[in-house]
Amino acid sequence: MEFRHIPVLLAETVSGLNIRPDGVYVDCTAGGGGHSFAIASRLSEKGRLIALDRDPDAVKAAGERLAEFPNAAVIHRNYSEIDKVLEELGIGKVDGILMDLGVSSHQLDEESRGFSYHSDAPLDMRMSQSGMSAADIVNTFDEQQLAKIIFEYGEEKFSRRIASNIVRARETAPIETTLQLADIVRESVPQKARRDKNPCKKTFQAIRIAVNCEFDHLSEGLDKAFACLKPQGRLAVITFHSLEDRLVKQRFAGWCRGCICPPDFPQCVCGRKPQGVLVNRKPIEADEKELSSNNRSRSAKLRIIERSAADNG
Repeated sequence: MEFRHIPVLLAETVSGLNIRPDGVYVDCTAGGGGHSFAIASRLSEKGRLIALDRDPDAVKAAGERLAEFPNAAVIHRNYSEIDKVLEELGIGKVDGILMDLGVSSHQLDEESRGFSYHSDAPLDMRMSQSGMSAADIVNTFDEQQLAKIIFEYGEEKFSRRIASNIVRARETAPIETTLQLADIVRESVPQKARRDKNPCKKTFQAIRIAVNCEFDHLSEGLDKAFACLKPQGRLAVITFHSLEDRLVKQRFAGWCRGCICPPDFPQCVCGRKPQGVLVNRKPIEADEKELSSNNRSRSAKLRIIERSAADNG
């Protein structure tokens, strides 16, 4: 299946990165290469683009998409290793970094990847196509662990009932497919919850996040990405659910905070200066035109921060 992914907030992201033709940029989540292509097409021969992705399918697709740009490289790595990648390439600080988080259209549409609850497939959900799968979690984690994952990563109020029914079902036979899990989730929630919207979304999101250690990589990746920016370099992050957005918002706020002395101190003694400034104080969201053509953009939020010209970090 062809790797299909429609980049969200494309114009807003490219504009927000304030691309310099001779600059060096990193797309931490290359996907199908949509954002990467837009960045690379704005670079001169002196500019450079490094595109990363943990999914080998994405690396192949982005490599083909960017083949016409000799100054663009696509590398099979997780973005939490951005500092190591740049060091290996002999690159110091960069002018801009993009993170487009979440699941790609290809990963959802390719049934064999096991991300979707709309079709039957092996219960996989691994972005890297290696390591622990969703089936491993569903069939080996105890009831308390499962409930914790589903509640914290899915914000699912019926998490305990779902976890209990997963454990009960696997006592008869292993849960191996997406529709097996989807059926268990549906039977675990009240009728009203089933009518309002698909009750599987939160549980599948939670297990996907756990399988791919998404928040661990995001937290580490944000810190490393910001540290890799030149003064006045920009970091743009697109999130797709409240948990991601909250983490990004809080991290950005921390970098923009100056003095951290207790409020009762008569004057500052810490000497801490803001390391960054918000480019957009409120998240940028898709306009009506994009919403009508790309449903995935409905939950997307873009936040951009610029590293201060001189900071103490």
